[in-house]
Amino acid sequence: QVQLQESGGGFVQAGDSLRLSCVASGGTLSQYAMGWFRQAPGKERELVASITWAYEDTYYIDSVKGRFTISRDRGKNTLYLQMNSLKPEDTAVYYCAADPKWYRSRIVLTNYEQWGQGTQVTVSS
Repeated sequence: QVQLQESGGGFVQAGDSLRLSCVASGGTLSQYAMGWFRQAPGKERELVASITWAYEDTYYIDSVKGRFTISRDRGKNTLYLQMNSLKPEDTAVYYCAADPKWYRSRIVLTNYEQWGQGTQVTVSS
């Protein structure tokens, strides 16, 4: 079973950039879709971006299009989220997640069967 470990969160100013990383271990990801989710205080967890490991098909929610980029490094078994032009409303705990069936709907949270522990991103105005 795949295990996920995020890193890269922090405290930044509006307009700054951060790159989140998620290292996957314990399995091969060729059949997986991977996603970055976030959860702000008092809000539901939401998908931010996703990618299919084999084909690199990407999906973004509208609020991050043009600012965030999801990518993966096969050799390092690592998923990334490059976040540019950060805004205070991006403040949340960010989670890496894995769906072992890449063909399923990306936006259904329950399709993602493995989750990392989360990393805090705080954007100050």
